[in-house]
Formats: sequence, structure tokens, C-alpha cells
Amino acid sequence: MKKYRVLVLTDHSTHGKNESIYSLLRMMSKHPLCVEISLATRGNSKNSAFFSDFDMPTIFAKRIDEDFYYTEAGDWFEDSKCVVISEFDALFLRIDRPLTDDQLYKIERNYRELLIINSPGGIVETGSKRFLLNFPELCPDITLCHTMADIKEQLEKFPIVLKPLHGYGGTGLIRIDAKKVFFENKKYNYEPGMALVADYLKHSEAMLSMRYLKNVTEGDKRVLVVGGKILGATLRLPPKGSWLCNLNQGGTASYAKVDEREYEIAEAISPILRRHGVLIFGFDTLVDDDGVRCLSEINTLNVGGLVQAEEFSGEPVVKIASELLWTYIAETKTASH
Repeated sequence: MKKYRVLVLTDHSTHGKNESIYSLLRMMSKHPLCVEISLATRGNSKNSAFFSDFDMPTIFAKRIDEDFYYTEAGDWFEDSKCVVISEFDALFLRIDRPLTDDQLYKIERNYRELLIINSPGGIVETGSKRFLLNFPELCPDITLCHTMADIKEQLEKFPIVLKPLHGYGGTGLIRIDAKKVFFENKKYNYEPGMALVADYLKHSEAMLSMRYLKNVTEGDKRVLVVGGKILGATLRLPPKGSWLCNLNQGGTASYAKVDEREYEIAEAISPILRRHGVLIFGFDTLVDDDGVRCLSEINTLNVGGLVQAEEFSGEPVVKIASELLWTYIAETKTASH
């Protein structure tokens, strides 16, 4: 039985102790298909040149073993060793922005001999809010707005939320109705607010307009998918007086059951994401005005929540994710030879 070596790129300096990647890698390191899993972090000063350029044959990484642990100070990484990237079979990207599209494409070009999870080109294509336009039947009313005239045309129909094409974590979201404009949680009267929107739009290629859903207070549900299989979900509720559910905007998380509509959404989008080389992703749903959950977001860069889904559900979510990832690596590498 062929076994494999995996190099993981992450950034421990942006993490907390409950970050899913650490539990996942410990589980993956015990799998029969594993020869080695090594972890390289952007937070290690020795890797500064690599993460600024993505054009080096080596990187400083630490091998995962039973003593692997996370500390905020990152002292576990202090004795990282220089490894040759081409000696690995797969590259596992678990890194947050800032990471530009050009850098993602560079990773794809420079390490094309490796299987990369998720595909950098796939992340660029599917990570933009523009990608939601492929699924209008699954989403609230959406359109791409390039001008203020486009925005005002949508406002004549219903209140809207404007999303930056490459925004994340709830940053840059703008809600507009007939009387008020909300930049995240800051409220403005209509005219001065629209002047701010016009200025914001000058610095954006476009923004995605989505019909504002009055049931947003029922929560934003993040559904986790690996290899086309739903592994769990988390319901994120906005804080009192807010319309933003994101955790870094003050939202709270709790266990959520995946409903029939969300299984239909996963079934519809998973094959398309797989064609883009995306194996692990999360998608978000909101309750529409008819009381049915609809697709509002797709996240393919660095999807967390596996540990939380396991804690909430009592199911072995991390172990299942590990098995699905190793199956994908083995099948893909076998097919390429």
C-alpha cells in the first residue's frame, strides 16, 4: 500500500487553541496512509521570504507527532527543520488572508507537481462572491452592481445587502433600505450614507447585491462539507440590535441540524466545486421571507469549525474528515500515475 507525505501551510499567529486544523492534523498523522505530515507556518520568521514570494524550493516545517500542540506564542515551531517541498506528495492550504489571488496562482504554478488541497486556482474562482451568480435558484435575489445606478435599480425592488467580492468575516458589508444605510453596524441617514457607498464603489471593481432578508435574526448557518459529504453545521446568531451573524462581529455559535434544503444545496454545488479542485468548503444559509433556507455564501479558502461541529453533534467529525481527505489524496495520486 502506497503511503504519502503531506506539507501543510498555515499561520498559527492568526489562530486560537480551538482551531480545527490542529485536531485534524493530529488525526491525519495516525492514518495508515500517512508517512509524514509536516506543518509550516507564516508566523515563523524563518518563513518570511517564502510566504512573501511563494517561489522557493524549501521551507521550515515541523513534523506532526503525538507531542504536537498549539500555543499562542508558537514555541512548538521553534525547532522547525528545513524541508524540500518537492519531496512531498500533497500541499494542504489552511491559511487565511492576506493572501492575494496572484499569490494563489503563483503557488499553483510553482508547485504544480504536488496535489494541492484546495486548488489555488479553484479558490480564486470560487472564493469570489461573483461565484454565487452560478446558483441564482439557490440564493436570494442577487446581481452584480458596477455603478450607483445598478444599486439604485435594485433598491427600487427591495432592501439590499452589498457584499465586497473578496470580503470575509462580515467586513465591508453594507445594508441599504429606503431610509437608512448601514456600513456593518454603523447607521447613516440615506443621503450621506449613499455618498459613502458611492465613494466605496469607486475603489471596487463591483459589489454583489443580495436582497436583504428580514429573517436574518434567525441566524446564519455554516454547513461544513468534505468530499461532497456534509459533516456538520453551526448556527451563528447576531448580537442584540445587530444584523451581522459573523463571530468576529459579535455573533454567537451553537449546534444546528442540517435540513433537507441544505442537503439539496450541498448536492447541487459540491460537484461544481470539485471540478474546480475544491474538496473542503463551507457554505452559509439564511432563512428567506418564505421561511426556507437559501444559499448566501461559499467559503473555500480556510474553512474551520470541524471541532465545534464534533462537540455540538457528538459525532466523530474530525476522524471522518481525515478519512475523506486521505481517500481523496490516495485516489487522486493513483489516478495521476
